[in-house]
Amino acid sequence: MQFLQAKNDFINYLEFIKNQSPKTAEQYDRHLKKFGEFLASQNLSNLEVENITLKIANEFRFYLHKTSLKKISQKTANAYMISLRSFLKYLEKQELKVLSPTKIDLIKDEVRKVEFLTNEELQRLFKNISWDTIQETRDLAIIKMIYYTGLRISELTSLNISDIDMVRKEFTIRGKWRKLRMIFLTDEAVFHIKKYLEKRTDNFSPLFIRHNFDEKNINLLDNENVRLTRHFITDMISKRALKAHITKEVSAHTLRHSFATTLLQAGADLRSIQELLGHSNISTTQVYTHVVNSELKKIHNQFLK
Repeated sequence: MQFLQAKNDFINYLEFIKNQSPKTAEQYDRHLKKFGEFLASQNLSNLEVENITLKIANEFRFYLHKTSLKKISQKTANAYMISLRSFLKYLEKQELKVLSPTKIDLIKDEVRKVEFLTNEELQRLFKNISWDTIQETRDLAIIKMIYYTGLRISELTSLNISDIDMVRKEFTIRGKWRKLRMIFLTDEAVFHIKKYLEKRTDNFSPLFIRHNFDEKNINLLDNENVRLTRHFITDMISKRALKAHITKEVSAHTLRHSFATTLLQAGADLRSIQELLGHSNISTTQVYTHVVNSELKKIHNQFLK
């Protein structure tokens, strides 16, 4: 079977048999299209999947590093190789004699440093946003929402007003890998969401929307026309942090990291933090343990003077 046909069959399998989320299927598709580009660069566009060798797989890894406009991390390169391994595993299930996915190694990456905001930086960020306009009220509600819940940016953008139970201060989302997760709201988060919604006069469903449209054309817009995008929120948070004179690179994920480190510093256990963040593996959550170093030093000094 030729690669392109096998790739398309695999994406259909992910969407309609495995019921993977559209974003997950889109990521696999993007990674395998890159593999297809690599094959074309080697005059192997018509390669049969049974003829994919370990040499070809390893040369694809080198191709990723050589053709990237900017240096890619080992984590990014590994993500492409994981997609290729999943593709080969699928082909094995179809009883095709292909390269064993276990033969493709993943390169061990350095433990990443987690960037988070200190309490002083968080307060500076919050206080630098006023409630004068609906945009400012919305932006502050978004920032508080992410910090107090640990939501991923994709989870935040998909929320509708009807999803949130303001009385019980909780709601359920279907997060990464389509896993259901309970999200809990603080009084502070609820307060700011309500303040934002009170200023809205529209009937759109999304919890957070853009407000740069002409009111005269509002009837021409639907929910997805006004729903905020990942890019919009990432850009907004970065600009808000700069205005607050925070020199770190701040994104939605920085706020999610801040949520986790705040919990850890307050004494929460890793398993609970893992559940609240929606991590499938505890090792992912363990990157936050660096924040307790100062506490370990205090204990060390207390007992070993």
